[in-house]
Amino acid sequence: MRWRFILNIVGILILFLGLTMGFSLLVGLYYNDRSVTPFLISMCLTIFSGSLLYICFRSARAEVIRQREGMAIVALGWMAVGLFGALPFYMEFEFGTFVDAFFESVSGFTTTGSSVLTNIEAVSKGLLFWRSFIQWLGGMGIIVLSVAILPFLGVGGMQLYKAEVPTPLPDKLRPRIRETAMLLWKVYALISLAEVTLLMFGGMNLYDALCHTFTTMPTGGFSTKNTSVAHFDSTYFDIVIIVFMLLAGINFSLHYEMLSGKGLAFWRNSECRFFLGIVFVLVAVVSFNIYGSVFEKIGQAFRFSAFQVVSIVTTTGYATADYEKWPAMSQLILLFCMFLGASAGSTGGGMKCLRIMLCFKYCYKELFSLIHPHAVTQIKIGGKPVSDEVMRSILGFLALYMGLFVFCSILLASMGVDFVTSIGAVAATIGNIGPGFGLVGPVDNFAHIPYLGKWLLIWCMLLGRLEIYTVIIFFIPEFWRK
Repeated sequence: MRWRFILNIVGILILFLGLTMGFSLLVGLYYNDRSVTPFLISMCLTIFSGSLLYICFRSARAEVIRQREGMAIVALGWMAVGLFGALPFYMEFEFGTFVDAFFESVSGFTTTGSSVLTNIEAVSKGLLFWRSFIQWLGGMGIIVLSVAILPFLGVGGMQLYKAEVPTPLPDKLRPRIRETAMLLWKVYALISLAEVTLLMFGGMNLYDALCHTFTTMPTGGFSTKNTSVAHFDSTYFDIVIIVFMLLAGINFSLHYEMLSGKGLAFWRNSECRFFLGIVFVLVAVVSFNIYGSVFEKIGQAFRFSAFQVVSIVTTTGYATADYEKWPAMSQLILLFCMFLGASAGSTGGGMKCLRIMLCFKYCYKELFSLIHPHAVTQIKIGGKPVSDEVMRSILGFLALYMGLFVFCSILLASMGVDFVTSIGAVAATIGNIGPGFGLVGPVDNFAHIPYLGKWLLIWCMLLGRLEIYTVIIFFIPEFWRK
């Protein structure tokens, strides 16, 4: 492990983060609010720290980034940007302790959307913009953006890309990974621009349109309003946000194919068909379940069920209704959505539809083998065979995911948090959802979670965003051995 080289790259990431604070500083200056001084101080500290690390270790260059080093850079880089990203929150004194500011920052960068704020609308415009902007940065990935725009990260960038991009099968749209990263960010920015335009067309002001786009496309869910998207009470805004949440939940390589003229890209992809099909079925079931018992009109039932199911399954976490008042069946479906997640290669969290599909195929293969023990079968996805190595990785991921969910839920409950809240909070953070159940439901927040509980949930957020392995591997003794 070449730690000098690793710290050099982490320093570059911190320096880049400091420069991005300039956008929020400009917003604060435009609105002449109290965020200006905190952003000036935070920006200077962040740029200084990043520059110091880069200069001190600039001689530690390497032509190739090894796999272990790639994982170390990604894990340490994400913890570093979470730490420095918390400075504006802490310095504006909107948060009681630094752990609350760190919680909000990590929740933003990991696109979780869980918040400790009790009065969002009392926060300055500049800080709310930063809160949304860090979700947009974290959605496609800090490392992926760095690989795209910083040429000296181009060598060995595949190891960083694989360690950060949320998919079991990273797509290379171009032979060079830097070109792939750049294309993904261009598609991401283009779709974001389209959402801003449509929201403004419906009457939303530029500030709110930007902030909500910055939290829709990364499936983050932070809002500038206390009651989230429900504040606007607009069918038009609900429809626009539903469409873009779905787009954000689809593999971004398919968006590139669509923009390149391949009109049937979504339909030809089996995972995309599975994802959209299951969303349609779940929306229909929940609509039927809440019609009559919660909403008197079928149109209302469909509108609110569609928004909430799409919001949870894409791990965005926006809310237009208090789903904890819905029938138990609908709540269980939403809990299932928290684990299911969106497509691989999207900005969504959770287990991912691709893994669930392959797990089902593996189970079917085992059952088939019991009936036909001498038959030779192979698991395929999109007509292509899936290697045993990939299947082992997927099954290991699913086992780790559920094991860590149970372990962390028990730990949180041991801190005095009730059963439903413990399960809801861990499911919401490890899946990067945002709201959960119990005292962290859609109309509540995470402010009351114990001090140690917040640290545990911060770890869960990082686990979910970096796909378990990149974080948990630090606890394996063999990782540190030569």
